[in-house]
Amino acid sequence: MVALLREDRLFPADEAGRKVAAALYETVKALPIVSPHGHTEPRWFAQNEPFPDPAHLIVVPDHYIFRMLVSQGVGLAELGVPSVDGSPVETDGRKIWRRFAEHYHLFRGTPTRLWLDHTFEKLFGLDVRLSAETADRSYDHIAEKLSRDEFRPRALYERFGVEVIATTESALDDLKHHRAIRDSGWSGRVVTTYRPDAVVDPDFAGFTDNLRKLGEITGCDTLGFAGYIEAHRRRRAFFREHGATATDHGHPTARTANLAPAEAAALYDRVKAGGASPEDRELFRAQMLTEMAKLSVEDGMVMQIHAGSFRNHSDGIFARFGRDKGFDIPQPTNYVAALKPLLDVAGLEKGFTLILFTLDETVYSRELAPLAGVYPCLRLGPPWWFFDSAEGMMRFRQTATETAGFYNTVGFNDDTRAFCSIPARHDVARRVDCAYLAGLVTTGRLDEDEAFEVAHDLTYRLAKEAYRL
Repeated sequence: MVALLREDRLFPADEAGRKVAAALYETVKALPIVSPHGHTEPRWFAQNEPFPDPAHLIVVPDHYIFRMLVSQGVGLAELGVPSVDGSPVETDGRKIWRRFAEHYHLFRGTPTRLWLDHTFEKLFGLDVRLSAETADRSYDHIAEKLSRDEFRPRALYERFGVEVIATTESALDDLKHHRAIRDSGWSGRVVTTYRPDAVVDPDFAGFTDNLRKLGEITGCDTLGFAGYIEAHRRRRAFFREHGATATDHGHPTARTANLAPAEAAALYDRVKAGGASPEDRELFRAQMLTEMAKLSVEDGMVMQIHAGSFRNHSDGIFARFGRDKGFDIPQPTNYVAALKPLLDVAGLEKGFTLILFTLDETVYSRELAPLAGVYPCLRLGPPWWFFDSAEGMMRFRQTATETAGFYNTVGFNDDTRAFCSIPARHDVARRVDCAYLAGLVTTGRLDEDEAFEVAHDLTYRLAKEAYRL
């Protein structure tokens, strides 16, 4: 068998550093995977049905793959990405796979290529690089594997060494798949995460109707602000009953606000009616981040903010294919001034944890590390999205550690819809962290015995503790 991956990948080039990194990695490579934030489908684990085919498992759900192909002129419809407007898309998995294979060279040097080669070799046992010439052979090989019981979702969860995985559901979700998992008797731990964007973001499609639905399912009067907040309180409790330990908030900015009760109620009345100004809509999102922090102080749920994405940049793609189709683009994000109202309210509250993510690397050393290095509630989430790569992970450690240390970070989470990439992503993070620690050891900034302890913490303990798992 020809290896697609080098065993010493991502380790330092110098012999001394490579030796230390390899020794560290040996102690953490097989630790259980704690996946505290992501977007895998709970339906997979509830129904435990075979995945349909290689294309619909690997290509169709992964924006890392199809956005690269789109950039080279391959349409989403050609790749089988479902449309929301009813327009036809390719449904033949083999044809989709062939298009993917023909363009595999586009991923050279990208983290996606590393994740895919890891999946192909370690999970499916492929020993030939994917290409137009090997497309059918690889498709048939993977399809045959997927027909086996040991490649069903629950079996893969166990094979990957997952200890716990968190999915992310809308505040309006009935969580029926999580109930089915719980009632099935399966030992795997799949928990949900409360994502209220649909009912806190006035720019979210169907916002007014969503407020009505929120009132119906909670029995609260969402015509008024007090009833609306109570509805969130009840939904959060419902999510906790289904294993949730965290909330997640995907906002264009990290802006927060702390309006007087009467002002907040009046603002709610304006956005609820529709037609509110852009400033009012942004102010409402800002106020709701602070309201969510207050609720987290009450109920102990960990709060996450994923800020700084210009969502759905292409109007045409959004109209035809909907959200999360690779056209969410990073933009500059302020945290110091933006978070101050929220931190004035909850920043020193015992038991409150706020995990910050960014798509703007320029703020690591200037804003995020200094904030997390002093506020007891703040923790830094790992590099997210465009920066969840070997280079991005290393830059994160280099720019954040000297001010925030290791213990104001939360380890790694994969934040993915691509189920088979989970072990690959965690492996990359473990290798990069070991390489960074090796550099500290070989340059005399960290004792070797401490490096082994930190490697374990970054791989396993910090994520469990930060997310209360």
